[in-house]
Amino acid sequence: MKKALKITTRIVLAVLMLALVAFLLVRFVFRKQLVEQLYDIQRRGRVALLRDAGEYAPDSLSYRFRYRQDTACARRIRDYFRLDTLTDPAAATWDRSLALARFVARNIPHANQQTYPEECSAIGLWEYTRTVEPAFNCRLHAILLHELLLAEGITNRFVTCLPADSLDRDCHVVNLVWLPERQKWAMLDSDMQAWAEDETGTPLSLAEMREHYLKGREIVYRPLLGREKDFDYYRSYWAKNLYWFECWETTGYERENNSPIYEGRSRVIVLLPPGFEGFSTQPTDVRTSDDERFWAAPEPLTME
Repeated sequence: MKKALKITTRIVLAVLMLALVAFLLVRFVFRKQLVEQLYDIQRRGRVALLRDAGEYAPDSLSYRFRYRQDTACARRIRDYFRLDTLTDPAAATWDRSLALARFVARNIPHANQQTYPEECSAIGLWEYTRTVEPAFNCRLHAILLHELLLAEGITNRFVTCLPADSLDRDCHVVNLVWLPERQKWAMLDSDMQAWAEDETGTPLSLAEMREHYLKGREIVYRPLLGREKDFDYYRSYWAKNLYWFECWETTGYERENNSPIYEGRSRVIVLLPPGFEGFSTQPTDVRTSDDERFWAAPEPLTME
């Protein structure tokens, strides 16, 4: 009896020891591989949802994206931030855009702010991080970068990228920058400090990122600040937030300050897969499934 008890005790201890070793291996040795696999499974499920969404379709809805420029605002922002020290005027649009995005990413980390800023403009947001809270969310990042790019004469808009699940309140807002030298849009994310490229090093737009996921093509994510970065989470995150999009029909300085200059120009344009209704939209929103018009080349900046 005692011998049997000893054997049983040794077996139990051996099993516990093996379980402990397995736990330590997963926790410290194979943790990265396990996390990678979990994010990959998550990403594949989200891509399957994108594929089930169906193809976009043309329509004849009436809307027109406008990009406002204001020379007085541009001068004020250029002087305040000393943009001439941040960018090379002779550099390509993409290089100047990256320089400004790096400036924002380097100085303002991501956080879900406790107090929403009263002044949603480049200067107002910068002063908010110096006097109220040192960090804020992706939307405020995109608004700040939007105005810096605009002051540099770079056409851009900030786009809200949303998931299919109405119970998922986590969306993402980034800048879409027009590169005239390449005649294309490019996504820029100062909040999560990254941009996307294809296999040849060409920066990708949001539409191209979505297409790459659908076709199983590689997307290379690059860190804005040059640090080594694990993009497993980010890759899965984007697969979720490329389901539908929305942005202002008219963009420019102080877009979200309830400025009177936008009176009568406050429509939001929403790009939806056919048959998908979206959620939390407004009756005045224009709901389209025509991706070619939504992502079309921009008109020149409108001087006002």
